[in-house]
Amino acid sequence: MDNKYIKPIENLSIGKIIEVDGSRIIAELDPSISDLSRVFAGENYPIGQFGSIIKVHFGRRSIYGLVSRLRMKADYQLEKGLPVASSDERIIEADLFGEGEWRRKGEDEFTLEFERGVATYPLPQQTIYLTPKSELRFIYGDAKGAVIQLGEHVGSGGAPCYAELNELLGKHTAILGSTGAGKSGTVAAVIHSILERGQIAGHMHWHPQVIILDPHNEYGKAFPVHQRLSTDEGSLKLPYWLLDLEESLSLFIGKTEFAATSQSNIVKNALIAVRERAAKQLQLDKNQLTVDSPIPYIIGSAAGLDHFGFKDGARYEEGLIGAINAQRPDNKDKKAHEDYSKVIRKIDSLLKDGRLKFMMESWDGVEDPLPTIVNQFLTQQTTVQIVDLSGVPNEVAGVASAAIARIVFQLKVWQTEAERQNSPVLLVCEEAHRYVPNRGEAQYEAAQSAIRRIAKEGRKYGVGLLLVSQRPSEVEATVLSQCNSWIVLRITNDADREHVRSVLPDSMSGLTKMLSGLRRQEAIFVGQAATLPTRVMIRSLSDDQLPRSSDVDFDKGWQQQAMTIEQIGIVVTKWRYQSK
Repeated sequence: MDNKYIKPIENLSIGKIIEVDGSRIIAELDPSISDLSRVFAGENYPIGQFGSIIKVHFGRRSIYGLVSRLRMKADYQLEKGLPVASSDERIIEADLFGEGEWRRKGEDEFTLEFERGVATYPLPQQTIYLTPKSELRFIYGDAKGAVIQLGEHVGSGGAPCYAELNELLGKHTAILGSTGAGKSGTVAAVIHSILERGQIAGHMHWHPQVIILDPHNEYGKAFPVHQRLSTDEGSLKLPYWLLDLEESLSLFIGKTEFAATSQSNIVKNALIAVRERAAKQLQLDKNQLTVDSPIPYIIGSAAGLDHFGFKDGARYEEGLIGAINAQRPDNKDKKAHEDYSKVIRKIDSLLKDGRLKFMMESWDGVEDPLPTIVNQFLTQQTTVQIVDLSGVPNEVAGVASAAIARIVFQLKVWQTEAERQNSPVLLVCEEAHRYVPNRGEAQYEAAQSAIRRIAKEGRKYGVGLLLVSQRPSEVEATVLSQCNSWIVLRITNDADREHVRSVLPDSMSGLTKMLSGLRRQEAIFVGQAATLPTRVMIRSLSDDQLPRSSDVDFDKGWQQQAMTIEQIGIVVTKWRYQSK
């Protein structure tokens, strides 16, 4: 074999190992290094950059490590309780992540066979070297297999960074970062790369199914060919009868941690009654149904009802409200009727709220609308379904997102294995801390339950999860820990950085030290979808491929004329009617 592939490049040597601790090595930098860079073959190599790759030679094999720290030796000695020498010596720390071996590919051609994991560990006093950029391309991998391009590896001379598609989506991924770090642009880059893969790979048919829960109505601009489901246009249909028991309790009782058990039982019994009645009308076998079965039912009306459920001298019997009335006691004791009246008043307030028309519009009592409801999320007409939740009141946003997640998951559960294999779904959960917060608030319980189940079981049924948040410390730890890949952009908050460190693999947690210094659209990419842990500059998109920014330009805004009283009147009308 040509010696140039196995012989160390002395111009790239930077120090010697002084400690090996499992997969972490600590090395002392060569005292002769005055500039933190080396030049080789016309290329500049920075020394000690976070996320850069160093190597240790072991015959024709090399062991590779990811730089995680650079500091003065005196700090290291102080930490270890050793005598502190008064010197300018510096040490570098790196996490070992893989090995490579040069093999002959042709008469004059060689290739580096790289594999993750370390079987052979270096020894103290071995020399560490910077990794040549020509070698980095072998380590980073190429476009073989089912991959998409995220961007370019930082410091690699433009080597593309690929993500393994099945690992990225099938085993769930989290995109985390502070406001302004480029999260939405990263989400758009991932989805555009997914959409483009069909053409790049030469597939005859390519029809991804991506559902985006969009709380700020910003993604429509990024995807010209998409279906937008929104409350203001009336295109989002998520009727009350679609909700399971837990979601119904949250909606109809305004569920709190102290929701009365008696009210829960009232709603449960009423749901069973109206679903059985509707099942008979739709010629369904009621004996095979449960309180959670998505059977459409009429909700009824509370108009004109007195405290005892009477209207015009007779007890009201229509729909869900009638089923609640049917459980009332026969006496006229107001206290005995209070729980029934409270539930009916809550339902009446929901029916009168114009913002909830997408959810509270009553069933016509004739057709079975369930296939149409499901089809709006999993249509074959478009690849990207954007669910605009910006007009959904915060108190029901959790219920709405829970219902959507559950619809998708339940459909996959009841498909055949072949159907599942042919139609996997990606659910993008923007602002995940809103729907699966790391708190025990009951109003989010339904959403937490639905998304938690996808996180735990989705891979078995072909439902991938892409969690997005600027507040990772507020996302439920159970859900976040189910992600097997992470794209982490700049994070400036200490609590958020610590939370990210706690969910990353132990060997990679040192990378969190660099999070506060990342540039916009620059990220740490780690996990099973990554060839190796790396710093990546996310691919650039044109303006029409990026999500719409909702940030207000104060400088431009204050150059305009102030609102007139007529314009304010129009806004006030929208405010009063809760309608845009």
